[in-house]
Amino acid sequence: MDIDINSDFLGDHVSAGELSNGEQKAIEALSQLKHKTGEGSEFTGWMNLPSNTNSQFLDSLVECAEMQRRISSVLVVIGIGGSYLGARAVIEALSASFTNSKKHTVVYAGHHLSEEYHVELMSYLDQLDYSMAIISKSGTTTEPAIAFRLIKKHMEAKYGIKEARKRIIAITDKEKGSLKELSLQEGYTTFNIEEDIGGRYSVLSPVGLFPIAFAGFSIHDLIHGSLEAEKYALENDQQETNPALKYALIRNILFQKNYSIELLSTFNPQLYYFTEWWKQLFGESEGKDGKGIFPAACVFSTDLHSLGQYIQDGQRILFETVISVESVHKKLKVPGTKDNVDGLNYLAGRRLHEINLIAEQASILAHYSGKVPVIIIRVPGLNERIIGQLIYFFELACGISGYILGVNPFDQPGVENYKKNMFRLLGKPGIN
Repeated sequence: MDIDINSDFLGDHVSAGELSNGEQKAIEALSQLKHKTGEGSEFTGWMNLPSNTNSQFLDSLVECAEMQRRISSVLVVIGIGGSYLGARAVIEALSASFTNSKKHTVVYAGHHLSEEYHVELMSYLDQLDYSMAIISKSGTTTEPAIAFRLIKKHMEAKYGIKEARKRIIAITDKEKGSLKELSLQEGYTTFNIEEDIGGRYSVLSPVGLFPIAFAGFSIHDLIHGSLEAEKYALENDQQETNPALKYALIRNILFQKNYSIELLSTFNPQLYYFTEWWKQLFGESEGKDGKGIFPAACVFSTDLHSLGQYIQDGQRILFETVISVESVHKKLKVPGTKDNVDGLNYLAGRRLHEINLIAEQASILAHYSGKVPVIIIRVPGLNERIIGQLIYFFELACGISGYILGVNPFDQPGVENYKKNMFRLLGKPGIN
């Protein structure tokens, strides 16, 4: 297990006695997850998803992705929330920042209702060969369902109905729903979303694995990493040996002391969408019954020049969790200059990553001195295996944390409220 939790910057906000006193409740929460005795346990299929995913199934996903890669340079992933955020988090974390020369690209639709975006997307697709992955258990969620209608019509006009069918991959419920019914009628290649896996916990299922494979990354390594995390976490039930349990315990102790906002920060911009996935995971799992830590995220040092002042000197209502990446693959040193007009020759010859890590350390020290408790989650680098570990780590910590908090971390009743209002305002038949 490559994930390390550093709690040295909690100071007197979380004492050893508080960790010891709260540990039993965290252990009980972990036991509820392991034995499926907690509220919402019918949606804990993700707990053993890595160990239940065999190589042959991964091979079938890779084979399908390779077939689509042979005929398309672009995959349009249609989904909202957990149906696209997990895949995007992994793909963005592992991709180069500038991709003009990239042969295969993943783009996204149906995660909002912007008319301009979807018009521009279809104009972009006019110029390229593309395939589509429609991801939805029901097939009737408004945003992706509209996008699917649009892109399907565009695809059929471009390629013809018969060829379009070969380019559509449906990832949906294995037994029911309008998308399942349509897939059977049209003969789409289909992968199943298991009933006991909710959207925000689905990245290690075909929901995330197929787009990741199309993007050219190893889903075998991703699952291998998540399997390492699963075995390690489920075999260790003490906070000193289980990072997920320790993280969940610390954040709940802080919440009890009125630290109601958790700021997930990173000095690695490629993790931006990973923080977006994390925000949904914790926000949708814990924000209910008038409870829950509000999840926010920053990418530093960019956001140190926008939100840094508030973090340092604003209300003491937030704590910070830093994802620290120890090493990177690419190297670049600061050059020296003869005139040294900018005064930076003292940095000449030093790698940017070294300077970035020092900026991270300086930020942690500054925020800690400003009475912001800081948790550090340290990983040795970013690759498929380590990302797989991080995904499982956060999913497990979220489940534990929800049970400690006293909520069902696997439902989202509040999400339905805006939908009901939208349907009523749009005049949907049968809605008053």
